[in-house]
Amino acid sequence: MGPFAHLRPGAVLRREARVGNFVELKKTELGVAAKANHLSYLGDATVGRGVNVGAGTITCNYDGEQKFRTVIEDDVFIGSDSQLVAPVTVGKGAIVAAGTTVTEDVPPGALVIGRVQQTIKKGWAAKRRAAKPPKTRRKATVGKQRARRGR
Repeated sequence: MGPFAHLRPGAVLRREARVGNFVELKKTELGVAAKANHLSYLGDATVGRGVNVGAGTITCNYDGEQKFRTVIEDDVFIGSDSQLVAPVTVGKGAIVAAGTTVTEDVPPGALVIGRVQQTIKKGWAAKRRAAKPPKTRRKATVGKQRARRGR
């Protein structure tokens, strides 16, 4: 158990399971040798044996009216910053690419990638800065106000 881990009612950790810093489990079973090392929320989930849950992973288990379960079968790798939108099952040995939003069941042994394609617009930042009016200097004004207040 890491610092600031939060085990809510229904959390079950099997032998050699690891829960790291800033990880919250609610009604979740973490299987034998499974690990969620940091910055994750796993609610209403069954996590199998040997699963690696990457940083920033969340199970989206509530649709505003009902709670749903997420099932992550044995030997799955969940990449960082992934969202698993329940009800969903990630099959045995599957890999979820970092930054993926999983909205459909993933077959065993599959790779799932659910990201928006990256677009690069060269020179865009410089054009945007040139189009904006220059910022006024606030520091001097703030300093004068503090001096008047005796700070």
